[in-house]
Amino acid sequence: MMTDNYLLKLYHKTLKYPFGRALFSRMFAAKAPYFKTIKPTIEVLEPNHCVLTFRKRKAVANHIGTVHAIALCNGLEMAMGALAEATIPKHLRWIPKGMQVNYTAKADSDIRIVAKSDPAAWQVGDLPVSVQGFRADGTMVIEGTITIYVSEKPAKKQA
Repeated sequence: MMTDNYLLKLYHKTLKYPFGRALFSRMFAAKAPYFKTIKPTIEVLEPNHCVLTFRKRKAVANHIGTVHAIALCNGLEMAMGALAEATIPKHLRWIPKGMQVNYTAKADSDIRIVAKSDPAAWQVGDLPVSVQGFRADGTMVIEGTITIYVSEKPAKKQA
């Protein structure tokens, strides 16, 4: 795949190595260290689409033995961030503006997170990114929208 996007280049480069997805995921999670707390793996990364997974384990569980709501939101935010970085045109930048989520079922297994955006929506202003989380049996456990604000990058100062 030919692309000039730095993140997609890195993703495809790391896939050539053994455990490439795990390597890429650790590198990306290092950008925001709290992402590391869920030990995610980015399974799919394309413009406007990201899928990541993480295992249900004691470190992400709540008092009733299900995956904690904040761990789920952490996964949603990481998938959205990877999608945004892999999609945004070079002359634009983004920042999260808000997150609205609904918890739809108990998260009692490993989790798969899916983030999607509309290719036509990448312009200056608010951009909604659809995020959903699923347990191993395919049941949706969380759904929502993360709104990011897209703006022009500032002009570079001349030295």
